[in-house]
Amino acid sequence: MDPTVSLQLGVDRSSPVPLYFQLAQQLEAAIERGALTPGTLLGNEIELAGRLGLSRPTVRQAIQTLVDKGLLVRRRGVGTQVVHSRVKRPLELSSLYDDLEAAGQRPTTRVVDNSLVPAPAEVAAALGVPEGDEVRRIERLRLTHDEPIAYLSNHLPAGLADLDSARLESTGLYRLLRAAGVTLHSARQAVGARSATAQEAARLAEEPGAPLLTMERVTFDETGRAVEHASHTYRASRYSFEFQLLVRG
Repeated sequence: MDPTVSLQLGVDRSSPVPLYFQLAQQLEAAIERGALTPGTLLGNEIELAGRLGLSRPTVRQAIQTLVDKGLLVRRRGVGTQVVHSRVKRPLELSSLYDDLEAAGQRPTTRVVDNSLVPAPAEVAAALGVPEGDEVRRIERLRLTHDEPIAYLSNHLPAGLADLDSARLESTGLYRLLRAAGVTLHSARQAVGARSATAQEAARLAEEPGAPLLTMERVTFDETGRAVEHASHTYRASRYSFEFQLLVRG
């Protein structure tokens, strides 16, 4: 059965909002709240158009809007399929792993590197250690529904916690730090955007030059000691940051 039959879909013909966009918004909302789950096949465009009293081009344009957003994909011989919902992450001191779990995204992790290395100048300055001192470098690929979403590079003071690769692949870094008695108190963070290099594109299943979101963070414990320097890249097609702004004056 067409999964859209059970949805409360409808359009307001008196609204200035285009009909295709109204339909696209409703389908996107259904994907975001889990009413249309990843892997779900949408029904025939002609049947959907007939049920809503819309033209087939209008329905096709609505679906193409969500294909362009990366929420749907057209598969030859299969049909139109829900791929995933876009991850929206609030800007707060939380781990990506916890945020993905809370969003029902079933996160998995592949540890690419977990080693002790001499601290580069930028990392040394962030962690407050001499350049060249030994620090732990952890690089991970974070996935949801077996699809890459982010590449995470973290440097931490050596000996801060037991961070073996098996544990890092089974849970989030911040959980392990808290379990080791590290109190994460505050952070300094910058969010940006740029084009993917060839190496980054290969890691994240994107095309070279695709837009990426970037996040640089230095995290401090309750004593003011820097305990983490993070440099992360996210697929802009799958990820966004949310801000809450307060009005002054």
